[in-house]
Amino acid sequence: MFTGIIQAVGVIEQLEKFPGGVRLTIAAPELSLDDIGLGDSIAHSGACMTVTHKLDSHRYQIDVSEESLHCTAGLDRQGTRVNLEKAMRLGDMLGGHMVSGHVDGVGEVISFNSIGENRELVVRAPKNLAKYLAIKGSVVVNGVSLTTNHITDVADGCEFSINLIPHTLAVTNLGDIQAGDSVNLEIDLIARYCERLLSLDKVPFTS
Repeated sequence: MFTGIIQAVGVIEQLEKFPGGVRLTIAAPELSLDDIGLGDSIAHSGACMTVTHKLDSHRYQIDVSEESLHCTAGLDRQGTRVNLEKAMRLGDMLGGHMVSGHVDGVGEVISFNSIGENRELVVRAPKNLAKYLAIKGSVVVNGVSLTTNHITDVADGCEFSINLIPHTLAVTNLGDIQAGDSVNLEIDLIARYCERLLSLDKVPFTS
């Protein structure tokens, strides 16, 4: 589990293809790996990946399957900056919200405009995720826990807006994005379980 509070921004230093996926070398000079071992989890722009090799104190490798590449954005290009968060431990402060690190879909950046010192980010979410998004609800964008301000339903999904303060832009890769870019989305776990509970009333059970 994660919190959606980014701990560092790393760079895909090297990308090596192999049958079934790619091996990424991540350079993360601002992320301490002292407490990370082989097999531990780190979220990369919202996608939970397993550390397969530790190269030195600030560089490690992960293997990303073709399925994961198909379902995510931003993990297939050398030089890309990625948001990093180590898995939370019991007793850690939950500054964002409960995040699984499982990307539910890819959204499209519609606009990214300045509003004073802040920026308004508008993202179009695909239709299968639209029902989970609500005004003042939680959503994860590229691994960052954020709060939606407005929701507009459209034919192929919904568009939601988020206000980003200068601090968030400075310590994540969200300051890099432009209109037309793809971003990783994860819906709120509570919304997912609420749908499941409500759907059970419509399913006939047999003893």
